Amino acid sequence: MKRQLVERELTKVGPKRVGGMDRRARSVTVNVGESPLTWLHSRGHIDDRQLDAGERLRLDYERAQLAPSITMSWNPVRVDGGGGGDLTPSERQVAAKDRFDGAMAEAGNGLKDVLWRVVCEGGAMSDAEKELGWPARSGKLVLKLGLDRVADFYRIR
Repeated sequence: MKRQLVERELTKVGPKRVGGMDRRARSVTVNVGESPLTWLHSRGHIDDRQLDAGERLRLDYERAQLAPSITMSWNPVRVDGGGGGDLTPSERQVAAKDRFDGAMAEAGNGLKDVLWRVVCEGGAMSDAEKELGWPARSGKLVLKLGLDRVADFYRIR
């Protein structure tokens, strides 16, 4: 699968001063466009196959428009169909939903929770572990197992 380059926005962040106290503070450069998956991959915690599987799952999640929306979408309507072959935009959305549901079913009940939280919603691994009541640092192993099953579903070698 061909990876898309993500535009990176680097921002300096650091502790805020409290009560006017002048302390030596460190600032850190943070890439706000980096997903938890790319962070794990860049540090060697997941391999290329698992990253590709996660990106495919996230792409199907976004194409199926499963994320919650609180307002009306004011995006312009595409008249040409978007170059997706003979499928209409609605049919492409349904196909993405079917692929997403199939991948999550392949992952299974114990693994799809962490996949949804980290891959689809872009949440931090530590937050997912806390929300699911898991011990610290156990989420990476479970995420890797889930990504392997999703890679099998998408036939990524």
